[in-house]
Amino acid sequence: MRYLITGASGMLGSDLRVALRGRSVTALRHADLDVTDLDAVRAAVAGHDVVINAAAYTKVDDAESNESEAFAVNATGAKNLAIAASEAEAKLAQVSTDYVFRGDASAPYAEGAPREPLSAYGRTKAAGEKAAVAEHPHGTYIVRTAWLYGEHGSNFAATMLRLADSHPTVSVVTDQKGQPTWTNDLAEQIVALVDSDAPAGIYHGTNAGEASWFDFTKAIFEEIGLDPQRVQPTNSAAFVRPAPRPSYSVLAHDAWGNAGLSPMRHWREALKDAVATGAIARPGTTDL
Repeated sequence: MRYLITGASGMLGSDLRVALRGRSVTALRHADLDVTDLDAVRAAVAGHDVVINAAAYTKVDDAESNESEAFAVNATGAKNLAIAASEAEAKLAQVSTDYVFRGDASAPYAEGAPREPLSAYGRTKAAGEKAAVAEHPHGTYIVRTAWLYGEHGSNFAATMLRLADSHPTVSVVTDQKGQPTWTNDLAEQIVALVDSDAPAGIYHGTNAGEASWFDFTKAIFEEIGLDPQRVQPTNSAAFVRPAPRPSYSVLAHDAWGNAGLSPMRHWREALKDAVATGAIARPGTTDL
């Protein structure tokens, strides 16, 4: 099996490279492959059995004023990879997001729930899902994820620990709920999916359970050994941003069991391992 990773230098892409260590892998950064260029994509995909698309325009707020740029990467790029994967008879794992939903539910979103994105970012990712499935219906795996953190790249957990080193307290919202997801776990889950005989379709790639950003931050402090009382509650009104944030981003995981695969473990177990392995650490903390 030959695997191609796009967006290979990002937070998830970096962990995908680790999850596929020892395999035949082509890892392409944005500088190596422009996914909006169909001819370049065809040339890159040729000869591969599996394509994992971790390339994305992820600047959620910037997308509100640059939707065409976000669309080019998130929708046209996904379409191009699906076209090329179909021609090469390769599987495509298209990484997507909880932002394809309205984010105002009171129960976990099922894989087949209607897409109703509120933000430009969400609209472009929803368009990418539809385009990928339309071009390669029997070989596309849509893997929706959310609230990612990991060792590589900027993320919420790293930001909270950086603030902890410079502020006596941090204020974090209690009125947004989701599923903190370690990119290491997600990378391993995606590899398990594309290596299996699971049917093409939509899968929700998030760690189990649910938490608010406030709950997640307190857990981070506890695992790192900081006083969780330094985390103070607030609400979304204190952080007005260009793009609307989902108030409820919890995703259901039924598709994994239906495909004979185990869903991802609880987010708190994953966080404990992320800290224990040094994937999440206080700034300036290194092994000698």
